[in-house]
Amino acid sequence: MQATPSSEAGPGEGAASRFLFELAGIDLAARVADRDAIAQVIPHRGAMMLIDGVVWHVPDYSKGLGIKRVRDDEFWCQGHFPGRPIYPGVMQVESGAQLAAYLYYRRYPDAGLSVFCKIEEALFRSMVVPGDDLLILCRDIKVGRRRFLCDVMGVVKDKVTFEAKILGMSV
Repeated sequence: MQATPSSEAGPGEGAASRFLFELAGIDLAARVADRDAIAQVIPHRGAMMLIDGVVWHVPDYSKGLGIKRVRDDEFWCQGHFPGRPIYPGVMQVESGAQLAAYLYYRRYPDAGLSVFCKIEEALFRSMVVPGDDLLILCRDIKVGRRRFLCDVMGVVKDKVTFEAKILGMSV
């Protein structure tokens, strides 16, 4: 499956202007890291591991694309909302934070535990439901040995689902 530019972009806009970076040319079926490889890098486990794969990243780990396959057997489905499950927005942002942490730890493997400290400018634009593949985009704003500030974004079927700035810090 290849990413394609959106037909929803306005006049003079391409997919790159709507998304954090251009998706065209990235093989969305590829995996540079599966759940097991991700688990060797980030500390999240069980139901709180909210990324299923890393699809792509640039060599310096300053940008990356992950995927979360939203399943109908996840713990939140029965209560959010009964009869019409919607992947919670805060969990979408957490998926983005986990991708950001993965990219950070790949650069600084001895950084210690990093925690999610701040969310800014969070917007939720479209619902994510079981059966969706949530693409997670992450792009550095500023990264150092002790902390990272990143833009994160979710995309399903060429629609932006969320966007936010997140701050993580090594403790």
